[in-house]
Amino acid sequence: MKIIDAHIHYSKIGSFQETATTISNVDYSLTGIQKEFAENNVVLGIAMGVTETAGEGFPDSAAPTPMGIDLTDQIPSNIVYCTGINPFMLDLEALNHLEEEVKKPQCVGIKIYLGYYPFFAYDEVYEPVYQIAKKNKVPVVFHTGDTYSERGRLRYSHPLAIDEVAVKHREMTIMMAHFGDPWVLDGAEVVYKNSNVYADLSGLVVGATGKIASLQETRFFDHLLHALTFTGNYEKFLFGTDWPLTPIEPYIQFIKDIIPEAHHEDVFYNTAIKVFPKIKAFL
Repeated sequence: MKIIDAHIHYSKIGSFQETATTISNVDYSLTGIQKEFAENNVVLGIAMGVTETAGEGFPDSAAPTPMGIDLTDQIPSNIVYCTGINPFMLDLEALNHLEEEVKKPQCVGIKIYLGYYPFFAYDEVYEPVYQIAKKNKVPVVFHTGDTYSERGRLRYSHPLAIDEVAVKHREMTIMMAHFGDPWVLDGAEVVYKNSNVYADLSGLVVGATGKIASLQETRFFDHLLHALTFTGNYEKFLFGTDWPLTPIEPYIQFIKDIIPEAHHEDVFYNTAIKVFPKIKAFL
């Protein structure tokens, strides 16, 4: 089965590099990602653009809009990206730059880091971004749920805020990253109610192979199984890992375990093409 990883990272972020080395045991490099892709039949990765300027760390109020991917000078042919947004940097020049960015073939969406920046999804600051997304027919990906940084503010990343945007912008495709975890039942309602909202299943576990296996032996994922069943439509979900926060192979097995086999082709491949139509050119 061919796989699209709809949520990876490929940027020079200190916390990613530290986690890859000390927690997930991942080779966070071009060589590392190509090896994991080849071993697991991952034909394309969608990277989330994020930039870290010197000294501040992420979330970074000084990061430019749009934010790209910069782990290597050249973007590999089997990686595309969603360009990141810093709401503190959304003047006219930045918005013009954003519009030029989303016209690039490898830019397949726009990423908004709810929780990392203190703005709700429905804040007026993002309205020009949504207009650009609709005009250029690219989806908007929202970080939802827990933030990896202690400097994040959780009330801004609750998935219920996505409902406001989904109702106002019915013609815009939305993907909730991480399914709003740990508020996955709230995320499930937003996905269930709104035909234009999807969710990726990335980042539900951070750590090496044994971490996933040990959690599966407990009832840790009962809340997730409840939410998936509540939604009742597996075609609304996309496979993603949040690499390098976890290795790819055990995460594939984890998602296979919680998604009925009849829906694997959709979750691991087909729905990504529906949500990110520009990726067809790279498959």
